Amino acid sequence: MKKTIKDPWIKIGYDLFAHEGPNGLKIELLARKVAKNKSSFYHHFADVTIFTEELLQYHLVQSKIIAQKIAQCKSINPDLIAVLLEVKTDILFNRQLRIHRDVPSFQNCFIEANRPVEAAFLDIWAEALGLKTNPALAKMILNLTIENFYLQITEKNLNATWLINYLNEIRAMVLALDPKS
Repeated sequence: MKKTIKDPWIKIGYDLFAHEGPNGLKIELLARKVAKNKSSFYHHFADVTIFTEELLQYHLVQSKIIAQKIAQCKSINPDLIAVLLEVKTDILFNRQLRIHRDVPSFQNCFIEANRPVEAAFLDIWAEALGLKTNPALAKMILNLTIENFYLQITEKNLNATWLINYLNEIRAMVLALDPKS
């Protein structure tokens, strides 16, 4: 991706949104963190709405990069776990989109960002759950797991131990429902 003069604003704003949601996007705070004046923000983005749209576009690009990384994983542990930890901010950003899905642009971005990631994730997921021969069930469980995942994660618990335990719980649930898995 080509670097632009807007990049520091986008990176800081992306991080703020990931951790605090849309209410964290205060121009004065952004300017302080970027070490620029507020007029520089207005020069590049005009207002917070336009800035937020650029953050959403950035997130969509990030989701495609994440999908490529996931597609290269050979196993959930340690490969996928390592990718998920590497993209922690992106996951937290996506969580904020889900929390604030009453905003149509956030809902649309959440859906669009999940498409490539889900597609990349599905094979390794089905394999890990023993559902390679039942991809429809694997996809259904993945969708339920994603909803539950975003309800449970926080900045604090999004770590290797929690992820491994969470995925083990899902696997145990599937085994309890279908011992052939």
